[in-house]
Amino acid sequence: MRLSSANAYDNALQNIYARQSELTGQQEKLTSGKNVNRVSDDPTGAAQAERALTRLTRIASDNRALEVQRSALTLAESTLGDATSVVQRLRELTVSAGNGAYSALDRSSIAKEMSGLREQLFAMANSRDSNGTPLFGGLGSASAPFSDSASGVSFNGVAGQQAGSEVGLPTAMDGQAVWMNVRSGNGSFNLATATTNTGSLWTNTGQVLNPTALTGHDYSVTFTVAPGVGGATTYSVQDNTTANPTLPTNQPYVPGQAITFDGLSLVANGTPANGDAVSVSPSTTTNMFKVIDDAIAAIGDSTTTSSQRAQATGLALTQIDTGMNQLQAARSQAGQWLNRADQIQSTQEGRAVQLEAEKSRAQDLDMVKGISDFTRIQTGYQAALQSYAQVQKLSLFNFIS
Repeated sequence: MRLSSANAYDNALQNIYARQSELTGQQEKLTSGKNVNRVSDDPTGAAQAERALTRLTRIASDNRALEVQRSALTLAESTLGDATSVVQRLRELTVSAGNGAYSALDRSSIAKEMSGLREQLFAMANSRDSNGTPLFGGLGSASAPFSDSASGVSFNGVAGQQAGSEVGLPTAMDGQAVWMNVRSGNGSFNLATATTNTGSLWTNTGQVLNPTALTGHDYSVTFTVAPGVGGATTYSVQDNTTANPTLPTNQPYVPGQAITFDGLSLVANGTPANGDAVSVSPSTTTNMFKVIDDAIAAIGDSTTTSSQRAQATGLALTQIDTGMNQLQAARSQAGQWLNRADQIQSTQEGRAVQLEAEKSRAQDLDMVKGISDFTRIQTGYQAALQSYAQVQKLSLFNFIS
């Protein structure tokens, strides 16, 4: 079989071009450090790498959002800590206002200081994060979720707590639950002396003896003073919601002795006049600012009697404690969310490491193998060049003299 010289040259050149192209491709892989530089190199590997990259991008986006949420919650937790300190100071001032040695001027000074603290507390309730989002806006609110008017403080946002997710946390706390939902009285029922009372009667805030026996009814405890000097004082309890003949009637009144009925107890003190009464009603919902306003009004009013002031300060202390517990519970919740943020970040970092490994397996080059392949291809390329050089010399004309 005879082959032309031109055919031999063409075959040698094609072999050289193929090896040169292979060498160039391998050199590109070594330079980039990737086994897949374009989709045509390995469609399956390119698709796997792209999916991993998409997930990594999503994780990075979630982490940026998490940092914003963490910042807002950190500020909320700090604000609640400051608010607790302010409320604690308000409590101390309320206790000091009950000192019988204080004059009306002293109590007026206390009331002014309490008013200043109350304004600080209101400003904290309207705090915003660095992006201008209210910290206590609930499910959504205007720039200021709380407004203060002559009728009192109101919450203008949407009550409710935003839900977290697997990779995110709420950016705002429920201001309604934090600041507004304070139970009045002792949390179960309210005690109030009638405005028509003429004696020096006052009571504590009462306590629950048997929760299952509570009826949730309205009661009146009426005091009767027998005519004449030194007449005996008795009391009778009436259920204003429904008739109840088992309630105490015409019982002797002893200052400081508990009056018990229907699972509750109250202690009356002072000297009631004939017809003086104490009302008992189920607790309702008030708010932290109303509690403070009522305390300020009672302490700063020079016309209130000592018994009225004792009743008001005792009620204020109980309700301030309730509000403080609510603030501390909200702060604890913020702390739990911050711990959750750390857990989410740790989980996301683990996922990112796994995805980087998947992406690397799909597209990165094994450098040891890559260098070995490059050396092998380079040797083949050199052999092809040398072979071509030798074949090129085998022309018949080189031997014709």
